[in-house]
Formats: sequence, structure tokens, C-alpha cells
Amino acid sequence: MALNPIGAIQGAGGGLGVQGVSGTGYADSTSSTGGATGATGVSGVTGASGGNGFATTLTGAMDNLQSLQSTSNQLAVSAVTGNLDDIHKATIAATRAQITLEFAATIRNKGVDAFNEIMRMQA
Repeated sequence: MALNPIGAIQGAGGGLGVQGVSGTGYADSTSSTGGATGATGVSGVTGASGGNGFATTLTGAMDNLQSLQSTSNQLAVSAVTGNLDDIHKATIAATRAQITLEFAATIRNKGVDAFNEIMRMQA
């Protein structure tokens, strides 16, 4: 039985189910709720069509997380060097990256718990 790596799979839109948090464009378009208004679950997973739906969504979510963290870091450097006019952009970007990272860690922990529960059932 061969295992295929998840790498090089294009991501599905929406990332970790937090629709409205994106890696680009949030410097000008900020909602009053921080952009995480559409937490409705993992999007893009419909049926068992080859088993790539969840892997694709998860990979897209990780790409989204990396993009958010990269943008947050760039804005933080700009703020420290004095090249950023509005400090709120850096604060919002850092908060979005933090919330997305916490959400990803929670999903990972729930997945590990589910796996451990399945292993206990088989024993």
C-alpha cells in the first residue's frame, strides 16, 4: 500500500472553513468582525470523489495560513521601519494570522483525537 504525499495539490477556496479571511486584499477591505464571519466548516468537501477533497482543502488552508503570516510579517516590518502609515493594518493582519493559526491547531488536535479514538476502538 503506497502513501501519496499531500504536497503540490492546489488549494480550495475558503481555507480552513473561515470564509472571508484571505491572504490578500485585507489591507483595504476590513469588516467590523475581523473577517472571520463565515466559519461554517470545511468547504469544498462534497462526497468521496477519489479522496482528494479533504487533502485539497487542508493544503489550501495551510497555504492560506502561510500567506496570512507572510503578509503579517511584511506589515510588521513596515511598521517598525516607519514605512507604514496606518498601524491598524499591521494589527489586523497579525490578529488574523493568530486566529487562523489557532483554528488550524484546533483542527489538528481534533483530528489526532479522532484518530486515537479509532485506534482505541480497534484494540
